[in-house]
Amino acid sequence: MSAAIDQLGPKRGPEEAPLAHRLARRIEEYGRLARFDRPIGTWLLLWPTLWALWIAGRGRPDPAVLIIFVLGVIVMRAAGCIINDFADRNIDPHVKRTRDRPLAARRVSPVEALMLFVVLMLVALWLVSRLNRLTVELAVIGAALTASYPFVKRFFPLPQLYLGLSFGGWSIPMAFAAQLGTVPRVAWVLYIAAVVWAVVYDTLYAMVDRDDDRRIGVQSSALLFADLDRLLVGVLQVMMLAALALAGHDLKLGGWYAAALAGAAVLFAYQQWLIRRREPAACLRAFLNNNYVGMAIFIGVALQFIYAR
Repeated sequence: MSAAIDQLGPKRGPEEAPLAHRLARRIEEYGRLARFDRPIGTWLLLWPTLWALWIAGRGRPDPAVLIIFVLGVIVMRAAGCIINDFADRNIDPHVKRTRDRPLAARRVSPVEALMLFVVLMLVALWLVSRLNRLTVELAVIGAALTASYPFVKRFFPLPQLYLGLSFGGWSIPMAFAAQLGTVPRVAWVLYIAAVVWAVVYDTLYAMVDRDDDRRIGVQSSALLFADLDRLLVGVLQVMMLAALALAGHDLKLGGWYAAALAGAAVLFAYQQWLIRRREPAACLRAFLNNNYVGMAIFIGVALQFIYAR
């Protein structure tokens, strides 16, 4: 039996695997580096974009603009994750939640990561070049904010705020610019709401890693807020809802929108209940629950325009 097996030839080592298999493994690692296997971040960035597109388009966003923005969010989120992991490649191995990321685990080289980042940024540039000049100008600012975030958080004591300014809501003024050719006041009110919301959900995320961050000296709102974390998250949740209510008042949105804000308030209350003991797993669940907050608000906006016709 063993002789028959020997006649089949020597076993292949990992380096001798078929080319197609090796290529598939590289693509899998690149996908993990870009967080395509964890779409929650994409959804959290996409919901404010959809709010803005539906409001700016009065319930009927331009289909081409909609497609460009959806693809743009996916591409920019992936690029942001890559440059973040590149900056954190020597920190992530010391954090339990991040130590298995491709760069931290040395399954992808820094050069590969930078090349993939450049490719994604070129794709994003091509997408935004299909839009008007004002949107392109805003996109350049957004790209600079995105690329600088991983390095600013090294010294800025509230990196979640910078995350909101760059990732969390910059697509809102861009969406209004693409649809209307201008950025009205209400767009900036929505932008403030999205920025505050990003501080909320990313603080919940930071509460998961608080012990590791304290040990290795990483800045985060969870550490800055300390024992006031639940209270300050609650204040920020109220501020976000107030900004959305102000935007709704300016836009004369009615019952469906109000119901959506009420639903978001209930979800925020549930998140407060989840984090009452500050357990990492519960804080992660509270973070993930924000997907439903964004969804509820979008549904309210969409229904408002559907039934207002």
